[in-house]
Amino acid sequence: MSGMPHISLGNDAPGIVGLFLYRQETARPLSELAEFMLRGPNTLTAGERELIAAYVSRRNECDFCGASHSAFAAAQLDSGMPLVDLACDDPGTAPISPKMRALLAIAELVRRDGRSVTEEAVKAAREAGATDLELHDTVLIAAAFCMFNRYVDGLATFAPADAEHYAQSAELIVKHGYLAILP
Repeated sequence: MSGMPHISLGNDAPGIVGLFLYRQETARPLSELAEFMLRGPNTLTAGERELIAAYVSRRNECDFCGASHSAFAAAQLDSGMPLVDLACDDPGTAPISPKMRALLAIAELVRRDGRSVTEEAVKAAREAGATDLELHDTVLIAAAFCMFNRYVDGLATFAPADAEHYAQSAELIVKHGYLAILP
């Protein structure tokens, strides 16, 4: 997204970081949610959870979140950005596990409308090895990223075009977590 944010943020930080600086009271709970969802104890790796966040954000066409979480996933997955791009573009043919393919299918259904998640989709994910916790967390990540995407884009925040910005952010997030970006 280019141009000026819809409101004066009083800072020139991009994306959600600018919003966190503007409204610090919301920064902590939102960062804590991201930290728990994407880095907390889980049977899905942090890279797999970041891939779900990247997938939803890219499908929602949120430039900042899509680029950020793609970089965060790539930094934590062995095959890096090529895998993230393939999985986000077409999870059906990407070299990911059947379980991740099924979980991304559920994330897509949540992204469209939470009521779109069907018993068949849940059954397919279970048959591919997904646990109830993994199903829960996939739905939560997808739903939360729809909110984060709409927050960032609804206020027309700035998204850097330079991939290096996101790679540097990935280093910070992977090493220190989401609470490190708090004002």
